[in-house]
Amino acid sequence: MVDTMALLHAFTRTSRVRGKSTGAASPVPVVLPADDEVLLDAPDDVLGRALVGAAGGDHRPAAELLAATRRTGAWDHRDRYVRGLAAFARARPEWLDTWRALAPLDPDATVVDAQRAVDRAWDSPARGELLREVSPLITAAARADNRDPVPWRLALDHARGARAGHTYVEELWEAAVRRAPHHYGCHVAALRYLASSWHGSHRECLDFADRAAQDAPETSLTQALPLRAAFGYLTDGCGPEVPRARLEAAADRAVALSARLPAGQPWPAEPRNLLTYVLVRLERWQDALEQLRLTGPYATSFPWDRDAEDPLGRFLEVRRDVGAAVAAGARGPDPRGSVPVPDRPERGQGGRLRSGAH
Repeated sequence: MVDTMALLHAFTRTSRVRGKSTGAASPVPVVLPADDEVLLDAPDDVLGRALVGAAGGDHRPAAELLAATRRTGAWDHRDRYVRGLAAFARARPEWLDTWRALAPLDPDATVVDAQRAVDRAWDSPARGELLREVSPLITAAARADNRDPVPWRLALDHARGARAGHTYVEELWEAAVRRAPHHYGCHVAALRYLASSWHGSHRECLDFADRAAQDAPETSLTQALPLRAAFGYLTDGCGPEVPRARLEAAADRAVALSARLPAGQPWPAEPRNLLTYVLVRLERWQDALEQLRLTGPYATSFPWDRDAEDPLGRFLEVRRDVGAAVAAGARGPDPRGSVPVPDRPERGQGGRLRSGAH
């Protein structure tokens, strides 16, 4: 049996507690974009330009974009751009292969290639074997720029897929937070590892997420980490019940973060889509509608692909349901009650936690 408290301690740091604040629901009627205006997984303008260049076989816009993220230390944006470029390179690899051939030691090309390799291995039935083959590429990405936390996020994802031991993962985690103490991607990767190791121990995962969020700046995406932990509980089917107050607190923290981020932009869309998902599960209809207003026309595959093969269709369906609930004056449930989790078996039973997008 895993010593959960020992493992939790290795993943936590001294935190400073911040006062809780929440965003307010819009006081005016909300008009959402029409269904045919909603885009799924739309890139922001700068990533869009890099993808257009890549589609034409030109890697230079991507190289300039990623180099700028290293110069400015924009690690969360870099992580998102690396993911987007790697996903494109899986379908259209020529531009990345050319870039790698021309600049084999380039840290930006190397990390995109490593992300592509991990993604490809993760989707394969031979995941374990392929992930072992990817290790040297992740190491090369980490060595290419010692400041960059993104290869360490990749290493944490890789460790989870390869079922690495706790000691090794703790070493990866310490290396990641030395480079960027509040990097969202590394925290999500660590949370997923903990969820996989502690199947059903959702309170411990919330403990880790809460401490990380308390230590993070108010505008850091790591403020949304408790929301990720709450989502893990709400979509799992095992483990002891988590008090509703903890789920509400995770949602409140994410609502406060959302209020600080720009509205109607692609890059905050995923945390807002996730927040909408959790608010709907909590039956907080007016708050969910406000997040849909802030999201604008930007739907993301995660988390809607958890429930449906057509994530865009599911997003639009949820929008209609939320609008109807608000129009009908639906009131949320007693916050002292519990949140139903479908197909929750008796304590100590249940299947393996679904990881969703890796």
